[in-house]
Amino acid sequence: MRLATALLCLAAALPASAETLRVMSFNVRYAAKSDGPDIWENRRDFLVATIRKHNPDLIGTQELLYMQGQYIDQALPEYKWFGVSRRGNQEDEHMGVFYRTDRLTLVDSGNYWLSLTPERAGSSAWNMSLPRMATWGLFEIKATGQKFLFTNTHFAHRREDDHARRMSARVIANRLALYEETLPLLVTGDFNAPAEGGAYETLTAVLKDAWTNAAKKSGPEGTFHGFKGTPGAARIDWILYRAPWKVLEAHSLTDNREGRYPSDHFPILAVFELP
Repeated sequence: MRLATALLCLAAALPASAETLRVMSFNVRYAAKSDGPDIWENRRDFLVATIRKHNPDLIGTQELLYMQGQYIDQALPEYKWFGVSRRGNQEDEHMGVFYRTDRLTLVDSGNYWLSLTPERAGSSAWNMSLPRMATWGLFEIKATGQKFLFTNTHFAHRREDDHARRMSARVIANRLALYEETLPLLVTGDFNAPAEGGAYETLTAVLKDAWTNAAKKSGPEGTFHGFKGTPGAARIDWILYRAPWKVLEAHSLTDNREGRYPSDHFPILAVFELP
């Protein structure tokens, strides 16, 4: 009896396991017929398996075509997804957002464009060759009731687009400034720029970088590898945040099958501990 009582007291004294949030950013590479052995049909099942293995609660994708989104959605029924293409329809690349429905409730969502007229679908500016956009979702964590805003984006890709990337970062920073300071913020994306100066400096003036703040890290810093597995020098895929959360882990994920990769970017993952 005394032993049972002691065990009950010990259990009561132990802290409850902390709630965590697993966030992934994943440039999935659009389904290009010119990709040879790395065409979508050859890598899609491994891409799904990679997501399943790392079990993110939330994924911001880039370069996602509608048919790719539907394939992932059907293969992973525990997730739902939303988003429109950068043209404002289903005919081009999406910044599709996937979330686990058992963990998160989608409260609201929308899109805006990285231009002088963000509400105009398909709009562009600063001599970018293509429209660029952000897709956002307001989520509630089912276990705690805490809300947070998630934004996912993909910046202009050309070397000469540095000014456009900086201005795109300003559009996002200005949009985030509209929300109450107490609302946690998450931003994922392929920013096509190194994690220094320019767009990075603009965004990290108001957000923190999960990679640099993580208690534990693994994987290469460079995130683009062109299906070769050898990372480039620059860390161009980021997970940024503003929240009283601890970053337990940050990883760039090099999963491959005999030298074949799920995409031409390494997906990145951050694990947050929530208060």
